[in-house]
Amino acid sequence: MWKIEHRAYRLPFRTVVRTAHGPWGEREGFLIRVARVNVDAHPAVVGWGEVAPLPWFGTEGVAEAGEALAGLRGEASDLEDALARVPAACGATRAGLAAAWAQTMEADGHGADLPAVRSLPVAALLPAGRGALDAAGPALELGYRVFKWKVGVAAAADELPLLDDLLGRLPAGAKLRLDANGAWDRRTAERWLAAAAERPIDYVEQPVAAGARGAEDFLRGLAEDYPVAIALDESLGGAGDIERWLAADWPGVWVIKPALLGEPEPVLARLMAAGADLVFGSALETRVGARAGLSLAFAHAERRAAAGGKTRALGYGVWPLFADARADGPATGAFVRREDVAGINAEELWNVLG
Repeated sequence: MWKIEHRAYRLPFRTVVRTAHGPWGEREGFLIRVARVNVDAHPAVVGWGEVAPLPWFGTEGVAEAGEALAGLRGEASDLEDALARVPAACGATRAGLAAAWAQTMEADGHGADLPAVRSLPVAALLPAGRGALDAAGPALELGYRVFKWKVGVAAAADELPLLDDLLGRLPAGAKLRLDANGAWDRRTAERWLAAAAERPIDYVEQPVAAGARGAEDFLRGLAEDYPVAIALDESLGGAGDIERWLAADWPGVWVIKPALLGEPEPVLARLMAAGADLVFGSALETRVGARAGLSLAFAHAERRAAAGGKTRALGYGVWPLFADARADGPATGAFVRREDVAGINAEELWNVLG
Protein backbone atom coordinates (compact mmCIF):
# COMPACT_ATOMS: atom_id res chain seq x y z
CA MET A 1 0.00 0.00 0.00
CA TRP A 2 1.12 3.54 -0.77
CA LYS A 3 0.34 6.75 1.07
CA ILE A 4 -0.46 9.72 -1.20
CA GLU A 5 -0.14 13.29 0.05
CA HIS A 6 -0.52 16.54 -1.86
CA ARG A 7 0.14 20.19 -1.14
CA ALA A 8 -1.18 23.14 -3.10
CA TYR A 9 1.08 25.92 -4.28
CA ARG A 10 0.63 29.41 -5.71
CA LEU A 11 4.02 30.79 -6.68
CA PRO A 12 4.57 34.23 -8.27
CA PHE A 13 6.91 34.50 -11.23
CA ARG A 14 9.88 36.86 -10.95
CA THR A 15 8.41 38.87 -13.81
CA VAL A 16 5.06 38.59 -15.53
CA VAL A 17 5.18 36.18 -18.48
CA ARG A 18 3.60 37.75 -21.55
CA THR A 19 2.06 35.39 -24.09
CA ALA A 20 -0.68 35.51 -26.69
CA HIS A 21 -3.00 34.18 -23.98
CA GLY A 22 -2.38 37.33 -21.93
CA PRO A 23 -0.18 38.20 -18.94
CA TRP A 24 0.63 35.37 -16.57
CA GLY A 25 1.84 36.32 -13.11
CA GLU A 26 1.87 33.15 -11.01
CA ARG A 27 1.82 29.36 -11.21
CA GLU A 28 -0.74 27.26 -9.40
CA GLY A 29 -0.75 23.54 -8.90
CA PHE A 30 0.05 20.74 -6.46
CA LEU A 31 3.03 18.71 -5.36
CA ILE A 32 2.50 15.00 -4.76
CA ARG A 33 4.39 12.75 -2.36
CA VAL A 34 3.89 8.98 -2.49
CA ALA A 35 5.49 6.72 0.12
CA ARG A 36 5.40 2.98 0.64
CA VAL A 37 3.50 2.18 3.83
CA ASN A 38 4.48 -1.43 4.55
CA VAL A 39 8.15 -0.62 5.13
CA ASP A 40 8.71 -3.81 7.16
CA ALA A 41 8.22 -5.91 4.05
CA HIS A 42 9.96 -3.53 1.62
CA PRO A 43 12.54 -0.73 1.77
CA ALA A 44 11.17 2.73 2.52
CA VAL A 45 10.67 4.48 -0.83
CA VAL A 46 9.39 7.98 -1.61
CA GLY A 47 8.48 9.51 -4.97
CA TRP A 48 7.61 13.07 -5.94
CA GLY A 49 5.32 14.41 -8.65
CA GLU A 50 3.71 17.67 -9.66
CA VAL A 51 0.27 18.54 -10.97
CA ALA A 52 0.70 21.65 -13.13
CA PRO A 53 -2.52 22.24 -15.09
CA LEU A 54 -2.74 24.48 -18.14
CA PRO A 55 -6.45 24.81 -18.94
CA TRP A 56 -5.78 26.71 -22.17
CA PHE A 57 -3.95 23.59 -23.35
CA GLY A 58 -7.05 21.53 -22.65
CA THR A 59 -6.09 20.13 -19.23
CA GLU A 60 -8.25 20.24 -16.14
CA GLY A 61 -8.19 23.38 -14.01
CA VAL A 62 -6.61 23.68 -10.58
CA ALA A 63 -9.96 23.12 -8.83
CA GLU A 64 -10.64 19.94 -10.81
CA ALA A 65 -7.13 18.66 -10.08
CA GLY A 66 -7.63 19.30 -6.37
CA GLU A 67 -10.91 17.36 -6.42
CA ALA A 68 -9.24 14.44 -8.23
CA LEU A 69 -6.42 14.30 -5.68
CA ALA A 70 -8.85 14.54 -2.76
CA GLY A 71 -10.82 11.65 -4.29
CA LEU A 72 -7.81 9.36 -3.80
CA ARG A 73 -8.38 9.62 -0.03
CA GLY A 74 -4.67 9.52 0.63
CA GLU A 75 -3.81 6.01 -0.47
CA ALA A 76 -3.60 3.53 -3.33
CA SER A 77 -2.36 -0.02 -3.77
CA ASP A 78 -0.28 1.00 -6.79
CA LEU A 79 -0.19 3.47 -9.71
CA GLU A 80 -2.80 1.53 -11.66
CA ASP A 81 -5.17 1.75 -8.71
CA ALA A 82 -4.57 5.49 -8.34
CA LEU A 83 -5.09 6.23 -12.04
CA ALA A 84 -8.27 4.16 -12.10
CA ARG A 85 -9.79 6.65 -9.66
CA VAL A 86 -8.69 9.79 -11.53
CA PRO A 87 -10.82 10.97 -14.48
CA ALA A 88 -9.21 10.49 -17.87
CA ALA A 89 -9.73 14.20 -18.56
CA CYS A 90 -7.41 15.11 -15.68
CA GLY A 91 -4.23 14.73 -17.72
CA ALA A 92 -2.06 16.92 -15.50
CA THR A 93 -3.13 15.03 -12.36
CA ARG A 94 -2.43 11.69 -13.98
CA ALA A 95 0.97 12.92 -15.16
CA GLY A 96 1.90 13.99 -11.64
CA LEU A 97 0.97 10.60 -10.22
CA ALA A 98 2.85 8.78 -12.97
CA ALA A 99 5.93 10.90 -12.27
CA ALA A 100 5.80 10.18 -8.55
CA TRP A 101 5.65 6.42 -9.10
CA ALA A 102 8.37 6.60 -11.76
CA GLN A 103 10.66 8.14 -9.18
CA THR A 104 9.97 5.30 -6.76
CA MET A 105 11.16 2.93 -9.48
CA GLU A 106 14.43 4.86 -9.63
CA ALA A 107 14.76 4.61 -5.87
CA ASP A 108 14.29 0.86 -6.10
CA GLY A 109 17.30 0.69 -8.42
CA HIS A 110 15.60 0.35 -11.80
CA GLY A 111 17.34 2.02 -14.72
CA ALA A 112 20.67 2.20 -12.93
CA ASP A 113 22.87 1.45 -15.96
CA LEU A 114 25.44 4.12 -16.78
CA PRO A 115 23.83 6.30 -19.47
CA ALA A 116 25.57 7.38 -22.66
CA VAL A 117 23.85 10.79 -22.88
CA ARG A 118 25.27 12.97 -20.13
CA SER A 119 23.94 16.38 -21.21
CA LEU A 120 21.38 17.88 -23.57
CA PRO A 121 21.21 21.28 -25.30
CA VAL A 122 18.64 23.80 -24.09
CA ALA A 123 16.90 26.66 -25.90
CA ALA A 124 16.80 30.06 -24.21
CA LEU A 125 13.33 31.57 -23.77
CA LEU A 126 13.28 35.20 -24.88
CA PRO A 127 10.58 37.63 -23.72
CA ALA A 128 8.03 39.12 -26.08
CA GLY A 129 8.59 42.43 -27.87
CA ARG A 130 11.75 44.51 -27.71
CA GLY A 131 12.74 42.80 -24.50
CA ALA A 132 14.06 39.96 -26.64
CA LEU A 133 16.77 42.24 -28.01
CA ASP A 134 18.08 43.01 -24.53
CA ALA A 135 17.85 39.38 -23.38
CA ALA A 136 19.69 37.88 -26.36
CA GLY A 137 23.14 39.23 -25.40
CA PRO A 138 23.27 37.78 -21.87
CA ALA A 139 21.93 34.45 -23.18
CA LEU A 140 24.69 34.33 -25.79
CA GLU A 141 27.28 34.96 -23.08
CA LEU A 142 25.93 31.92 -21.23
CA GLY A 143 26.55 29.82 -24.33
CA TYR A 144 23.04 29.49 -25.73
CA ARG A 145 22.78 29.00 -29.47
CA VAL A 146 19.10 28.09 -29.75
CA PHE A 147 16.49 30.71 -28.86
CA LYS A 148 12.72 30.84 -28.59
CA TRP A 149 10.96 34.17 -29.06
CA LYS A 150 7.37 34.74 -27.97
CA VAL A 151 5.46 36.46 -30.79
CA GLY A 152 1.80 37.16 -31.41
CA VAL A 153 1.66 39.34 -28.30
CA ALA A 154 1.53 42.60 -30.29
CA ALA A 155 0.47 43.38 -33.85
CA ALA A 156 2.53 41.86 -36.64
CA ALA A 157 3.29 45.38 -37.88
CA ASP A 158 5.11 46.00 -34.59
CA GLU A 159 6.76 42.59 -34.17
CA LEU A 160 7.92 41.75 -37.69
CA PRO A 161 10.39 44.68 -37.90
CA LEU A 162 12.04 43.34 -34.73
CA LEU A 163 12.73 39.96 -36.35
CA ASP A 164 15.71 41.14 -38.38
CA ASP A 165 17.00 43.19 -35.45
CA LEU A 166 16.96 40.06 -33.30
CA LEU A 167 18.51 37.84 -35.96
CA GLY A 168 21.21 40.46 -36.42
CA ARG A 169 22.26 39.99 -32.82
CA LEU A 170 22.66 36.22 -33.18
CA PRO A 171 25.86 34.65 -34.50
CA ALA A 172 26.08 32.43 -37.57
CA GLY A 173 24.76 28.98 -36.82
CA ALA A 174 22.37 30.12 -34.09
CA LYS A 175 18.75 28.97 -34.36
CA LEU A 176 15.65 31.02 -33.63
CA ARG A 177 12.25 29.50 -32.89
CA LEU A 178 9.10 31.64 -33.13
CA ASP A 179 6.25 30.80 -30.76
CA ALA A 180 2.90 32.39 -31.60
CA ASN A 181 0.84 30.46 -29.01
CA GLY A 182 -1.95 30.24 -31.59
CA ALA A 183 -2.40 34.02 -31.79
CA TRP A 184 -2.44 34.55 -35.57
CA ASP A 185 -5.27 34.53 -38.06
CA ARG A 186 -4.76 33.04 -41.51
CA ARG A 187 -3.41 36.20 -43.15
CA THR A 188 -1.02 36.99 -40.30
CA ALA A 189 0.27 33.42 -40.17
CA GLU A 190 0.97 33.42 -43.90
CA ARG A 191 2.74 36.77 -43.63
CA TRP A 192 5.03 35.51 -40.87
CA LEU A 193 5.73 32.20 -42.57
CA ALA A 194 6.65 33.98 -45.80
CA ALA A 195 9.13 36.08 -43.83
CA ALA A 196 10.45 33.04 -41.94
CA ALA A 197 11.02 31.16 -45.19
CA GLU A 198 13.69 33.71 -46.15
CA ARG A 199 15.43 33.72 -42.77
CA PRO A 200 17.29 31.23 -40.54
CA ILE A 201 14.25 30.17 -38.50
CA ASP A 202 14.34 26.75 -36.82
CA TYR A 203 10.56 26.43 -36.74
CA VAL A 204 7.35 28.37 -36.13
CA GLU A 205 5.37 27.05 -33.18
CA GLN A 206 1.56 26.90 -33.12
CA PRO A 207 0.84 29.70 -35.63
CA VAL A 208 -2.96 29.40 -35.23
CA ALA A 209 -5.13 28.44 -32.28
CA ALA A 210 -5.75 24.74 -31.77
CA GLY A 211 -9.46 25.30 -31.27
CA ALA A 212 -10.04 27.59 -34.23
CA ARG A 213 -12.47 26.45 -36.88
CA GLY A 214 -10.67 24.37 -39.48
CA ALA A 215 -7.38 24.67 -37.54
CA GLU A 216 -6.16 21.14 -38.24
CA ASP A 217 -6.59 21.44 -42.01
CA PHE A 218 -5.07 24.90 -42.00
CA LEU A 219 -2.02 23.82 -39.98
CA ARG A 220 -1.41 20.92 -42.32
CA GLY A 221 -1.78 23.25 -45.30
CA LEU A 222 0.81 25.63 -43.84
CA ALA A 223 3.20 22.73 -43.28
CA GLU A 224 2.83 21.72 -46.94
CA ASP A 225 2.96 25.23 -48.46
CA TYR A 226 5.95 26.77 -46.66
CA PRO A 227 9.51 25.46 -46.33
CA VAL A 228 9.92 26.49 -42.69
CA ALA A 229 8.96 23.77 -40.22
CA ILE A 230 5.71 24.12 -38.29
CA ALA A 231 5.56 22.87 -34.69
CA LEU A 232 2.46 21.81 -32.79
CA ASP A 233 2.20 22.82 -29.14
CA GLU A 234 -1.26 23.78 -27.87
CA SER A 235 -2.64 21.28 -30.39
CA LEU A 236 -1.02 18.52 -28.29
CA GLY A 237 -2.80 19.03 -24.99
CA GLY A 238 -3.11 15.33 -24.20
CA ALA A 239 -2.68 11.75 -25.36
CA GLY A 240 -5.89 11.89 -27.43
CA ASP A 241 -4.62 14.88 -29.39
CA ILE A 242 -1.35 13.12 -30.08
CA GLU A 243 -3.13 10.01 -31.35
CA ARG A 244 -5.21 12.16 -33.70
CA TRP A 245 -2.16 13.90 -35.17
CA LEU A 246 -0.30 10.60 -35.47
CA ALA A 247 -3.23 9.24 -37.44
CA ALA A 248 -3.04 12.35 -39.64
CA ASP A 249 0.70 11.70 -40.20
CA TRP A 250 1.77 15.16 -39.05
CA PRO A 251 4.97 16.05 -40.94
CA GLY A 252 6.27 18.81 -38.67
CA VAL A 253 7.71 19.19 -35.16
CA TRP A 254 5.99 17.98 -31.98
CA VAL A 255 6.46 20.13 -28.85
CA ILE A 256 5.76 17.79 -25.95
CA LYS A 257 5.05 18.97 -22.40
CA PRO A 258 5.35 15.82 -20.27
CA ALA A 259 3.50 17.50 -17.38
CA LEU A 260 0.30 17.45 -19.46
CA LEU A 261 0.45 14.00 -21.03
CA GLY A 262 -1.32 11.83 -18.49
CA GLU A 263 0.87 8.71 -18.59
CA PRO A 264 3.81 9.96 -20.68
CA GLU A 265 5.72 6.72 -21.24
CA PRO A 266 3.25 4.96 -23.58
CA VAL A 267 2.63 8.24 -25.43
CA LEU A 268 6.34 8.77 -25.98
CA ALA A 269 6.75 5.16 -27.10
CA ARG A 270 4.10 5.73 -29.79
CA LEU A 271 5.82 8.90 -30.95
CA MET A 272 9.22 7.22 -31.00
CA ALA A 273 7.85 4.34 -33.07
CA ALA A 274 6.42 6.86 -35.53
CA GLY A 275 9.77 8.64 -35.87
CA ALA A 276 8.27 11.92 -34.60
CA ASP A 277 10.52 15.00 -34.47
CA LEU A 278 10.18 15.86 -30.76
CA VAL A 279 11.00 18.86 -28.60
CA PHE A 280 10.55 18.40 -24.86
CA GLY A 281 9.21 21.58 -23.28
CA SER A 282 8.45 23.11 -19.92
CA ALA A 283 4.92 23.89 -18.76
CA LEU A 284 6.50 26.46 -16.41
CA GLU A 285 6.20 23.99 -13.59
CA THR A 286 8.39 23.94 -10.48
CA ARG A 287 11.58 21.96 -9.98
CA VAL A 288 9.52 18.86 -9.12
CA GLY A 289 7.74 18.71 -12.45
CA ALA A 290 10.92 19.77 -14.23
CA ARG A 291 12.78 16.78 -12.82
CA ALA A 292 10.13 14.43 -14.16
CA GLY A 293 10.04 16.03 -17.61
CA LEU A 294 13.80 16.25 -17.97
CA SER A 295 14.21 12.63 -16.87
CA LEU A 296 11.88 11.60 -19.68
CA ALA A 297 13.82 13.78 -22.11
CA PHE A 298 17.07 12.04 -21.21
CA ALA A 299 15.46 8.62 -21.54
CA HIS A 300 14.19 9.57 -25.00
CA ALA A 301 17.62 10.92 -25.97
CA GLU A 302 19.14 7.57 -24.98
CA ARG A 303 16.76 5.74 -27.29
CA ARG A 304 17.36 8.23 -30.09
CA ALA A 305 21.13 7.91 -29.72
CA ALA A 306 20.87 4.11 -29.83
CA ALA A 307 18.95 4.43 -33.09
CA GLY A 308 21.52 6.84 -34.52
CA GLY A 309 19.35 9.95 -34.17
CA LYS A 310 19.86 13.35 -32.60
CA THR A 311 17.80 15.29 -30.08
CA ARG A 312 16.58 18.85 -30.59
CA ALA A 313 17.37 21.50 -27.96
CA LEU A 314 15.01 21.26 -25.00
CA GLY A 315 12.45 23.94 -24.22
CA TYR A 316 13.54 24.16 -20.58
CA GLY A 317 15.61 27.36 -20.67
CA VAL A 318 13.12 29.17 -18.44
CA TRP A 319 14.99 29.63 -15.15
CA PRO A 320 15.30 31.74 -13.07
CA LEU A 321 11.50 31.83 -13.21
CA PHE A 322 9.99 32.09 -9.74
CA ALA A 323 10.22 34.86 -7.16
CA ASP A 324 11.18 32.12 -4.68
CA ALA A 325 14.26 30.54 -6.24
CA ARG A 326 13.69 27.35 -4.26
CA ALA A 327 10.95 26.51 -6.79
CA ASP A 328 13.28 26.83 -9.79
CA GLY A 329 14.79 23.95 -11.68
CA PRO A 330 18.53 23.74 -12.37
CA ALA A 331 20.29 26.79 -13.81
CA THR A 332 21.00 25.00 -17.07
CA GLY A 333 22.95 27.41 -19.19
CA ALA A 334 23.11 26.17 -22.76
CA PHE A 335 23.13 22.55 -21.59
CA VAL A 336 21.47 20.60 -18.81
CA ARG A 337 23.47 17.81 -17.23
CA ARG A 338 21.94 14.55 -16.15
CA GLU A 339 23.46 14.87 -12.67
CA ASP A 340 21.83 18.28 -12.25
CA VAL A 341 18.45 16.69 -12.92
CA ALA A 342 19.09 13.79 -10.55
CA GLY A 343 20.18 16.27 -7.88
CA ILE A 344 16.95 18.30 -7.86
CA ASN A 345 15.70 18.38 -4.28
CA ALA A 346 11.92 17.98 -4.28
CA GLU A 347 11.66 17.64 -0.52
CA GLU A 348 13.02 21.15 0.03
CA LEU A 349 10.13 22.72 -1.90
CA TRP A 350 7.65 20.34 -0.25
CA ASN A 351 8.82 21.55 3.17
CA VAL A 352 8.58 25.19 2.07
CA LEU A 353 4.94 24.65 1.14
CA GLY A 354 4.26 22.88 4.43
